[in-house]
Amino acid sequence: MSQIKGKDTKPEQIVRKYLHKLGYRFRLHVKDLPGKPDIVLPKYKTIIFINGCFWHGHHGCRYFKVPKTRSDWWLNKINGNVSRDLKNEQTLIRAGWKVVVIWECGLKRNNLHETFVYLLNIINTSNKSNEF
Repeated sequence: MSQIKGKDTKPEQIVRKYLHKLGYRFRLHVKDLPGKPDIVLPKYKTIIFINGCFWHGHHGCRYFKVPKTRSDWWLNKINGNVSRDLKNEQTLIRAGWKVVVIWECGLKRNNLHETFVYLLNIINTSNKSNEF
């Protein structure tokens, strides 16, 4: 697992490239904020987390399958990630941030356009928490 990248992943790069192309400026992996968000748009008071479907337990997604070996260990690990994500999200919302969660499956070719339309709508509205 030490070979698994925690930042600058391909899904992150897809979102960053799109936002930058549209002229949005952002900060990456801000250590002062809970959960070290992948993308922070300070001007819009918006935080974007880009979650891997497996590592963050995206239920109902075809990319999330519990491994057949050491299932209990994996479920504990993934459930820990899910609870930590929820805690960080709630803390950020209480601090006045809009929080957007983009799942890895939403960045696949057939979902990409609607994911980006959704993301831009959230950035430019006043909702507090959103998931796609």
